[in-house]
Amino acid sequence: MNPAGSIAVVTGASGGIGSSTVRALSEAGAHLVLAALPGEMELLERLASDAERNGVRALAVPADVTRRDDVDRLVATALDAFGTIDVLANVAGIGSRPSLCDQTDEELERVLAVNLLGCARTMHAVLPIMKARRRGAIVNIGSVAGEAGVMGIYSASKFGLRGLSDSVRREVRSYGIGVTLIEPGFVRTQMNEAMGDGLPSPDIVARAIVRSVRRPRRRVIVPFSYSIPVFMANAFPGLIDLVFGDARIQERLNRDARAKAAEQTPT
Repeated sequence: MNPAGSIAVVTGASGGIGSSTVRALSEAGAHLVLAALPGEMELLERLASDAERNGVRALAVPADVTRRDDVDRLVATALDAFGTIDVLANVAGIGSRPSLCDQTDEELERVLAVNLLGCARTMHAVLPIMKARRRGAIVNIGSVAGEAGVMGIYSASKFGLRGLSDSVRREVRSYGIGVTLIEPGFVRTQMNEAMGDGLPSPDIVARAIVRSVRRPRRRVIVPFSYSIPVFMANAFPGLIDLVFGDARIQERLNRDARAKAAEQTPT
């Protein structure tokens, strides 16, 4: 699909990867419906205005992907404004602490509600539109943590999204709809701010999204250097058990997350 002139819905548009995706799609000529939580509307409006400088139309819509009524309203708004939806970019996502035991029950539910069920809801809402037109592109943002289980409930949600993407891809293949799963490694976003500024820009993910609209793929790993550890995780799971089962590795994984949580806890 040529992004130019297409109608693209982007969830999580206010985040690091989301805002980069908005810029990349607008530069490619796509008209946009941008979704983020109601508290992010000021930023979302600025992103929409910036996108329109590229000669496209852009709407900002408050939406929580964990609420079905919000998702349905988002899709209805896109249809009212543009008449159809060609592209869905599921960028909305939240992280978790590496240790499952460090999470509250509410946090466990929230990660699954956003990262997995949120994508399921948006796909469920747009697929009838795409199937009727026998065309469309869906791009889900997973993670290399969905290939190697080392990040607690976050890994679980991304493993689930990998299975969901595979299943839906096969379900709608005969309708001419592409479903691509993009699995980033560590990129420079708020989720990874403790890792400093040496990480790749989220633009690397945004460019992969645009490429996947043009030519859907089953899976895209970015940066490509993460393909090697992903291969190792799938080919030698026992080795991953041995490495990440080491108490010292677990301590390093959890140290920064626990320190950050302690800073945020009122005394």
